Amino acid sequence: MKADKTEKDAKPVLGWGSDIVAELMRRLGIKYVCVNPGSSFRGLHDSLINYLGNEKPQMLLSLHEQSVVAIAHGYYKASGEPMAVVVHSNVGLMAGTMSIFNAWCDRVPMLILGATGAVDSAVRRNWIDWNHTFRDQGALVRHYVKWDEQPTTARAQVDSILRAWQAANTAPCGPSYVILDRRLQEDALNGEIVLPDVARYKPKAPAAPSEDALNSAVAMLSEAKNIVMLIGRVSLDPKQWDDRVKLAERLNARVVTDLRMGASFPTEHPLHGGPQDLFLSPNDKAAVGKADLVLSLDWYDLADTMQQAGGKAKVISVTVDHHAHNAYSGDHQRLAPVDLDIAVEPHMAVEALLTRLKPPAKPMAVQQKSAPDFTGDPALTPTLTDLGQAMAKLREGRKVTLARAPLNWPSASYPFREPLDYLGYDGGGGVGSGPGMTVGAALALAGSGRVVVGIMGDGEFLGAASALWTAAHYNIPLLMIAANNRSYFTDEIQQETVARERKRPVANRWIGQRIDEPAVNLAGLARDFGVEAEGPIEKAGDLFAALERGIKAVEAGKPYFIDVLIDPSRGASFDWLDDA
Repeated sequence: MKADKTEKDAKPVLGWGSDIVAELMRRLGIKYVCVNPGSSFRGLHDSLINYLGNEKPQMLLSLHEQSVVAIAHGYYKASGEPMAVVVHSNVGLMAGTMSIFNAWCDRVPMLILGATGAVDSAVRRNWIDWNHTFRDQGALVRHYVKWDEQPTTARAQVDSILRAWQAANTAPCGPSYVILDRRLQEDALNGEIVLPDVARYKPKAPAAPSEDALNSAVAMLSEAKNIVMLIGRVSLDPKQWDDRVKLAERLNARVVTDLRMGASFPTEHPLHGGPQDLFLSPNDKAAVGKADLVLSLDWYDLADTMQQAGGKAKVISVTVDHHAHNAYSGDHQRLAPVDLDIAVEPHMAVEALLTRLKPPAKPMAVQQKSAPDFTGDPALTPTLTDLGQAMAKLREGRKVTLARAPLNWPSASYPFREPLDYLGYDGGGGVGSGPGMTVGAALALAGSGRVVVGIMGDGEFLGAASALWTAAHYNIPLLMIAANNRSYFTDEIQQETVARERKRPVANRWIGQRIDEPAVNLAGLARDFGVEAEGPIEKAGDLFAALERGIKAVEAGKPYFIDVLIDPSRGASFDWLDDA
C-alpha cells in the first residue's frame, strides 16, 4: 500500500495543542486516520503530518465523510483493530452521521475526532467559524456513540481521548466522538504537559460468567433434547471459532447463522442449518420452531426470531448488548423473554461451558465440497445465482474475503469455512456503506494473501462510488462488483406488495425506482476514479472470465471494478419481505 511522501521535520517538538492529540493517537497504536479535509481541524492535520511525519498513524484521504467512517468500519470488520477518523466541524459530522449510525448498530469501535469553530466568539473568523460552531455539537450523535466530549483545555484533551478510546473498545463496542476547539488545537502549549502511560487506560476486561449461571446453563442444556444455537455478533478469533464448533458438537445442536453478521460457523458442517440470509430461512425457521432450548450468542433480534419461528423453547441468552441500549433508536430490537440471562461476551460463556460439558466420542467430519464448474448460459443475462456459483469456483485454491454480499445472495452455493470468509453487513442498513467498507477491509488485509471482494447492488455502489478513489490513490487491492439490475429492485417489490394489497396497478412499481434512461456507466465512473474496470457484463457466458480477470488484477496488487448486469426476475426469492 502506498503512503504519501512528506518533507520530514528533523526534530519535531511537542509544542501545540493538537500535537497532544496526535501523540496520543500514536501511543494508542492507531495505524490509520481517515479524513475528508476541513479548516476546523487544520491544527490537528498539521500535527499528524508535520509532528508525526504521517506515520503511525498514516493519514488516508477520502472524498466524503460517509466513506471516511465506512472505511474505518470495514477496517475493523477485517482486522479487529479500530481506526481513527476526523470529520470537519458540524457539517462534516452531519455528512458522516449515517455511517456513524451503521457502526453503532454493528457495535464497531472507532475514535471519531471532530472540531468546531472557536468556542471563544471573540476570536472566531468571519462568518465561517460562526456557521461551524454549535453550542452542543455532540448532541448530533450522542444517542449512537459510546462517549462524546468537548475538552476545553490542552490538558483536558488527554482525559477525553483516553476515555473515548476506552469506551469505544469496551464491549459492547461502538464509536466515540471527541470535539476539538479550533483555537485549542492551534494555540501553543503553555508549560509542559506530561502524557500518561496509555497502557493503564485499557478497555475493560471481559467478565466471566458466574458459577451459578454456568451450573444453571449446564443443567438446562443437559436436559434439553433439541437445542438450537443462534450465533450472532462474535469475533474473528480462530480459537473462538473452533470453540463454537466444539460446543455445537457437544450439544448436538442445530446452528443458525445469518448474513447480517460475519462468518461465525462453518456452513458445510452437518450441524449448520441455513442457507443463511438476512432473515430466517424456512429450514432455520422450522428448526427454531421445533427446539426445546435456544442458546443465543449475542443474536441480533432474538425476540423477533422466536416470534417468526413460532418457537416456545426455553432461551439462554449470552450477551452484554443491553449496556448499549437506549430509547433513541430501535437498534436494541424487541425485548426478548429469556429463561437464563448470562451477561457476558459470548466467547467467555462458550469457553466456560466447554470445560463442563463432555466431548463427543469424536469430532464430526466436515466435508468441503468442490464447487461445480461454471460456464453460464451465453444467451441469458446473469443472475445472482450465476455470480455466486462463479465466485465459488474461482475461490478454489485462494483465500477470498467477501466484504459485502447483496440482498438475495445465493448462500447455499458459497460456503463459509473460516472467520475471514465473510465480514457481514453494515449494521444500520444505510445505503452507500458498501464501497467504503470494502476499501477499509481491503486496507486491513493488504499483504495478507487474501483477495478482498465486495459485491453490492448498483444503488449501493452509486451511494458512495467515490470511495474507489481512495483505493486507487493508495494502491489498495480489491475487487468491487456491482450486481447491477439498474434499479432499487427490492423497493420495486415493496411497491408491488403495497399495490397488490390495495388492488392497484403493479405495473407502476418501477416509477421512482429504476436507474435507467440513461443507464449509468458504472465502469466508466470507476475508471474516472482511477480504478481499472470493465462492464457491463451482459451475458452469463462472459461472467467467469471477467471475474477471473478481476481476481488476477487484485492478486497483482491493484483495485479492480466489474459491472455485472443482473436479471432479478430469475433465481431470486423475495419471500423474506414477508418478515421484513
